[in-house]
Amino acid sequence: MNGEHFVVLGVARARAEWLAAVGRWATASALPIEFIRCVSVDEVRARLATDRRHSAVLLDERCVGVDRDLLGTAREARCAPIVVCGSTPLRDWLELGAAGIVTEPLDLGSLAAVLRDHATPIDRGHRVVATLPTDGTFGRLVTVTGAGGTGTSLMAMALAGHFATTEDVALIDGALDADQALLHDLGDVLPGLPELVDAHRTSTPTSDEVRAALWHCPDHGYDLLPGLRRHRDWATMRRRNVAAAIASVRSTYGFVVADVDMDPEGEADTGSVDVEDRNALSRALLDDADVVVVTARPGLSGVRRLLRNIVLLAEHDVDLDRVIPVIIGAPRSTARRSESTRAIARLLEECRPGSSVATPVMVPIRRDLEPFLQDGAPLPPSVAGSVGAAVDLVLRTFAPRVPVREGPVRIVPGHLGRTA
Repeated sequence: MNGEHFVVLGVARARAEWLAAVGRWATASALPIEFIRCVSVDEVRARLATDRRHSAVLLDERCVGVDRDLLGTAREARCAPIVVCGSTPLRDWLELGAAGIVTEPLDLGSLAAVLRDHATPIDRGHRVVATLPTDGTFGRLVTVTGAGGTGTSLMAMALAGHFATTEDVALIDGALDADQALLHDLGDVLPGLPELVDAHRTSTPTSDEVRAALWHCPDHGYDLLPGLRRHRDWATMRRRNVAAAIASVRSTYGFVVADVDMDPEGEADTGSVDVEDRNALSRALLDDADVVVVTARPGLSGVRRLLRNIVLLAEHDVDLDRVIPVIIGAPRSTARRSESTRAIARLLEECRPGSSVATPVMVPIRRDLEPFLQDGAPLPPSVAGSVGAAVDLVLRTFAPRVPVREGPVRIVPGHLGRTA
């Protein structure tokens, strides 16, 4: 291998013969590798998170915890994930993100060839970019967000129903405190978002399988993906699996509306990986949105929250030209509406000089919506009429966005990165 040196991690089920064989080859210098045996997948993750560089990681496909997220973690650490399979692989590991596969019984030549093709010697720089599970076309994504109690869920329902007259629409409930199942009177909410995300851990479901995870709402004209049944269920969903699940829904449906929390903070903002994982749904659905609809209430507090949310989106690198503010329960007085519009524009200029946002869409309050919700019936078309027109204008103005592909993170010289 031309004098090259590789640092290789390895994890396998108990008494796996290939693990012992690789250890012997490394000790006898038959392979120019430093081989580090790991006792579990958690140890692999811990080693990948350190500042030490690793060339590759050998993963036994029968080992618990080997899934899409682990493969993505290895790629993010610039370490080639190589899966050791039986004669018939249990899954399509290359599609899930593996750099290569080798079959048992392992022989010296095949392993050397895979390392030569995919692993990176420690003394050389090399970057590997993670890819999405699908290369098909993606449906347009409209993300509806806002402060709690401002009517975000109702607006998401209304927009989904508005576009369902002409499009194949899916409504995703991406809020941590999910309400769409209740608002649609579904009763039992299995399957839902947690099951779809879990299905992407070790495979990529077909379009038919994705549709089977959503609930068809014939009265509304669209399919619904119910959200988390408990707030704490976010802890079971890794962000790469979440991103893959959303990409699958977008590749299955021509139009997707998402109801999410306004909480895009991540590790860069808070220093916490847990915060980024908790906000994985919000971040993924805001990052890839063709249009972001931000709901708010009128009045001093409502304008303040709307302005704060617009600034949060700008700090999260969301293009403000794609943002549509919506004030629900707006006053009927033209003078008071104009006053709110001027105040938002002036305050945004003070907070972020040079920034601007579209004129807020004013939606008068309707006090007769409760019977529709109690019966699980479609909302009146007038609820989303003006907002739907504004969304349609932005969609026709801007080209479709595609899901963001994770790549290597640039490290500041002299800084240890995440371990610091």
